[in-house]
Amino acid sequence: MGDNHATPKVTVTNAMNPPYWALLERQVLDAATDGCIEFHDRYFDERGYLKCVPRWGGNDGPDDAAENVLNWPMLHALGADDIILELYRHAWEGHLRQYTEAKTVEVPLGLDGMYYKEFPTMFDWFHHGEGLNAFVLQGLSDPDDRTLVARAKRFAGFYMGHDPQADNYDPEHKIIKSLFNGSRGPLLRQATALDWAGDPIEVEGRFDPNHRERNFQEMLDHFRDYTDVVGDHPLNLGATTLAFIAYALTGEDEYRDWALEYVDAWVERMEANGGIIPSNIGLDGTIGGAYDGKWWAGAYGWGFTVDVIPYTGERAHRGAQFQYRAGYGFGNALLLTGNRNYVKRWRQMYDLVNANSKIIDGQEMYPHMYGAEEGEEGWYYYKPEKFAPSAQEVFYWTQDHSVLDYLPEKPRWVDYFDGNDPSYPIDALQADLATIRDRMEQVRNDNASPDCTMSDDMNSKNPAITDALTRLMLGGLPTGRVGYPLHSYLRYFDPERQRAGIPDSVAALVDEISEDHVCVTLVNLDQTRARSVIVQGGAYAEHQITSVTESGTETKVDGTNVAVELDPGCGSRIKINLQRYANRPQMAMPWV
Repeated sequence: MGDNHATPKVTVTNAMNPPYWALLERQVLDAATDGCIEFHDRYFDERGYLKCVPRWGGNDGPDDAAENVLNWPMLHALGADDIILELYRHAWEGHLRQYTEAKTVEVPLGLDGMYYKEFPTMFDWFHHGEGLNAFVLQGLSDPDDRTLVARAKRFAGFYMGHDPQADNYDPEHKIIKSLFNGSRGPLLRQATALDWAGDPIEVEGRFDPNHRERNFQEMLDHFRDYTDVVGDHPLNLGATTLAFIAYALTGEDEYRDWALEYVDAWVERMEANGGIIPSNIGLDGTIGGAYDGKWWAGAYGWGFTVDVIPYTGERAHRGAQFQYRAGYGFGNALLLTGNRNYVKRWRQMYDLVNANSKIIDGQEMYPHMYGAEEGEEGWYYYKPEKFAPSAQEVFYWTQDHSVLDYLPEKPRWVDYFDGNDPSYPIDALQADLATIRDRMEQVRNDNASPDCTMSDDMNSKNPAITDALTRLMLGGLPTGRVGYPLHSYLRYFDPERQRAGIPDSVAALVDEISEDHVCVTLVNLDQTRARSVIVQGGAYAEHQITSVTESGTETKVDGTNVAVELDPGCGSRIKINLQRYANRPQMAMPWV
């Protein structure tokens, strides 16, 4: 693995008129920043508490409250004003206090506080991931914050045997003991609808739940079938993110070693199950061991079909809740080792599942679920689309274009990076500006009082729009709400202000990505002042930059970063040659 050394420098002296994409990019950063300031003023009080009714549960619980600062750290890491990081910290610290103080009345899991040791007492990683999304990205901007480091180590320790009150992990069988886990340990009994839905609450006339329930009974009915939580589950791979963050912040090997031990255990289970990841591992470590050997059993499992959606009367197939998130656990292992075999194993499932296709009404259809459907065990829930959860991510990690054949159509961002859709950047940035405008209009028209507000009511109004910026500036995968690390080809730092993010008046546009290089245009929009930007290989310096080529001149680098000096009003398209996943991931600033 490569090491940092004296930062090589490239000076750009070519005049470049401000490109339209660059102006739009800076406008999105500014608009999102202004929107977040107004959003924060509207929805958080002086303590940082969210102005809502704090509740437990999978509908409008603590994770949804935390999602109201979703992507705020990402926005700052891209280059937004420092006020964004300040407001995030204010809201996050308030959130931890608010939900530590908040207690359930009837739900046993939160009687002494919904949070304990600043972490949910006991819930599933579908919701843990959403609630922790902003936290796991904070280190991109704030790696030296002692409180952040302490929390990262404590949270990871809940799954590594560091805390006897959080006995989540069995090192002998290498399992997390329940789908429900947290700072007070695992839930080792069947879950109830009350465990999932939270305390009884008045709904009709007071709230308009995003899950569309019309009364509390329908909230309970929503979770009626969510009982089978005992034993390990692929969603628990989300816990490896905590170990990854602790490792990237501290470099302490025990966090990396535990994450890889746990992912490797799932790899072994996949192999033992014919290449398909099982959705239940018993407390004895056996596949399907908690539910009569049924490898497909469990809430959010392969066979998790809910009999009736209370507000529609229809059935719902909910295996996708784990299928579209567990793959990121293998992505964590890739970041930690550089070994693409982890994500290739996930990809191998596509062929194994799709091999069970059948012709229905003259059309080839592909299964997406497995279980005892209508009394007969086997594949079911056939759809025209091939089974391929996280195919876009697998393509990104491997740069194997054949992965895209599993998708109904080639994603537009891939077509752009392949050189076939030059209008994509303008379209995407303009769309994001329209979204910010629409969301702020919703904020200004929101007259609900706090006692008639659920914690997720404002999620859809959050103006921290970062998807297009992440793709276009970093050549990255948008972090979304899944609670996993950032994957990107590049990241930027401002050496003048000693902070993460692209400097003021500078814009970046990645237009080509491949296994061994990335091309980016950097431009200084300031016509009177020079700007300097440090370009890093990868979100966590995991990519080794071998050389850069600017205006026909190649500069050897052999390190994790390069400084680009931009004369006033100058810009250039730069080719950066790199070795992907060659280095130990770390969050330290490049000048440390």
